[in-house]
Amino acid sequence: MAPPKLRSYDPLRVRKALTAQVESVAAAAHALTAEQYAQPSGLPGWDVHHLVVHIAGQIDAVPRLLAEPEPDVAAPQVDLSTWALSTATRAKDLDEATRADAAASRDAAARVDEAVEQLEPVLESAVRPDLLLPHGFGAMRALDFTVTRLVELVVHTDDLVRATGHRVPLDRQALAATIRLLADALAAKAPGRAVEVRVPPFAVTQCVEGPRHTRGTPSNVVETDPLTFLRLATGRTTWEAARARRVVQASGERADLSPHLPVLG
Repeated sequence: MAPPKLRSYDPLRVRKALTAQVESVAAAAHALTAEQYAQPSGLPGWDVHHLVVHIAGQIDAVPRLLAEPEPDVAAPQVDLSTWALSTATRAKDLDEATRADAAASRDAAARVDEAVEQLEPVLESAVRPDLLLPHGFGAMRALDFTVTRLVELVVHTDDLVRATGHRVPLDRQALAATIRLLADALAAKAPGRAVEVRVPPFAVTQCVEGPRHTRGTPSNVVETDPLTFLRLATGRTTWEAARARRVVQASGERADLSPHLPVLG
């Protein structure tokens, strides 16, 4: 079966979305109280201080990689779906790095400010499709890596909202890019055309092996809203819990995505 066609992302929209979401989390970091920083983040072993410091690390990852020598390869080695499906392999390393950074950063908001200050001068380079960065999984296009930062920011903004109750806006373009990337990663993890997954208004994809739908209403359909799909794809909620809450509609004998979730570790 041919792999899903790679989606393209507009550099201008990605840059604007990144800027908007960074501004959103930076404002939230300064608005949180000491009591909120001490609350559990919902992620194992992390309080909100750890979470915000981790967000800062996702922001300044862009200037860090841009400062390194360009890989000596002719083409990217890692696409966005491969990145998404590989993140679980680095979970332990990221956890250890976040704990060390959090211990060294007494002021999480100041840590975010430092990251933003480093990002701003390199925003144009960050969305170049012709520039390769030396990512740990292999060479990535700068534009693609910046799209992964949108995913990290959107996922962790949602974590922050659920942990603190503080309203932190999600940029629409950032959320759209995140949902599309996660939908594409689901299709790569469970290749096939037996199930149509709809996440209006941002994405529709087909996945799971089985008879291919050709015309009329698909026999196997899953539909949900963007935040529910985000949480399913990242393991923040389970298929069973989402079905019980009736925030996922699934019809057809193959419309059970639980074996394929989450897609992002």
